[in-house]
Amino acid sequence: MQKIGEECGVFGIWSPVKQNLAFTAYYALFALQHRGQEAAGIAVNDDGVFHYHRDLGLVHEVFNKEELDRLGGGNIAVGHVRYSTSGVSNRSNAQPVVVKHIKGSMALCHNGNLVNSYELRCALENDGCIFHSTTDTEVISYLITRERLHTASIEEAVNNVVDRIHGAFSLVMMSPTKLIAVRDPHGFRPLCYGKCADGSIVFASESCALDAVGARFERDLQPGEIMIVDQNGIRSIKEHCGKAKPSMCVFEYIYFARPDSIIDGASVHEARMRAGAFLALEHPVQADVVIGVPDSGLDAALGYARQSGIPYGIGLLKNKYIGRTFISPGQAAREDLVKIKLNPIAETIRGKRVVLIDDSIVRGTTSQRIVKLVRDAGAKEIHFRVSAPPFLNPCYYGTDIDSRDNLIACHHSVSEIAEIIGADTLGYLSVDSAMKLAQGSNGRGSYCAACFDGNYPTEIPENGKDRFEQKIPREWLDRHTKQE
Repeated sequence: MQKIGEECGVFGIWSPVKQNLAFTAYYALFALQHRGQEAAGIAVNDDGVFHYHRDLGLVHEVFNKEELDRLGGGNIAVGHVRYSTSGVSNRSNAQPVVVKHIKGSMALCHNGNLVNSYELRCALENDGCIFHSTTDTEVISYLITRERLHTASIEEAVNNVVDRIHGAFSLVMMSPTKLIAVRDPHGFRPLCYGKCADGSIVFASESCALDAVGARFERDLQPGEIMIVDQNGIRSIKEHCGKAKPSMCVFEYIYFARPDSIIDGASVHEARMRAGAFLALEHPVQADVVIGVPDSGLDAALGYARQSGIPYGIGLLKNKYIGRTFISPGQAAREDLVKIKLNPIAETIRGKRVVLIDDSIVRGTTSQRIVKLVRDAGAKEIHFRVSAPPFLNPCYYGTDIDSRDNLIACHHSVSEIAEIIGADTLGYLSVDSAMKLAQGSNGRGSYCAACFDGNYPTEIPENGKDRFEQKIPREWLDRHTKQE
């Protein structure tokens, strides 16, 4: 692990008239591709009959025109792009999860991670449930399906399940007649909705996906809110709102989200500019040029330059046909991709004292190679600045930091890290400043920064990221079986 990965982007659309919504979902998933590059899937509802396709790969690799045509017309569709932070990367873990039962069908897309999925799955398996994947998304689908068999409506079933699942979950799902979106009571992951000119209602992880399909942004879902769309219109269940302190992941603003998105009322672009400005105030230096590491370091570099008065320059060119480095399997492949992905512009760098801005340092390997690229291009000095605080703790809410073992900041001081990566100086954004990035946010400054400060908003699980690939300890299973 070098760059941080985040689990998934979700999308859903309800249309008042039947149309080929597969293409609409396809466009939206392209806009959300940055949130997941391992797998993609789309399900279309044609009068209660679900047609779906999901597979490993980028959106354009999973779908072609023939496949989209095959999905056919309908008036509801959901889509998903995946990056695995729990559950291995294979076809069975691709989403949407489609369930067929006596009261109809359901297609479910999930962004986030549950902290109690291990216990829930063990209880379900003890009760006879058979799982086909290793994701906590399938756990959620089982719980909703079982509730649905004993409730009058799908929204009642979902409402009951929200009380049982803990952690991060932004969900978009469809039944034969309804489109439903759910955001967990902490609001860890973003989820918004918009309206199209033809009356269609759209849900998406980020507002950039609404823009991609021509929808007008309406608002973000409140933490704990359940929204239902059908032929009777839009309605909300807010029974779970206000039950927990809002804890939006602050790293959404630093790295995960696209800069043109608005999350909880705050511009991602402006948040990253503020990160750069804070860095300039906290870690000033005499230099000739400020450059950013594409893509998420560029806005922060611009903010640093404006605050410090040091000229901003384009010093690294990104090959836009190469995916994010954390997608590549194996450290050797990642290292090769760094050489291909970024190329220095020597005219900007040669003979200069350079402030180099990036969004994070995880293991330090990629940072070391980027610094070497800039040094080899003729930089006189390199002052590395990071628009996030040091990673010191695992994340249990949808980011693939599963232990402290691979976190360089857990084992070395700032000066030692600077020496390891080859920088003349190194400065991180403070946690206090990170909590002030999203100016004007609806979250009112309440964010989750547990990966930086260790203050977890929920209980943390006993088992790590790949808990469903691990053998269940006999003593644990015996203990919990007796309790039941």
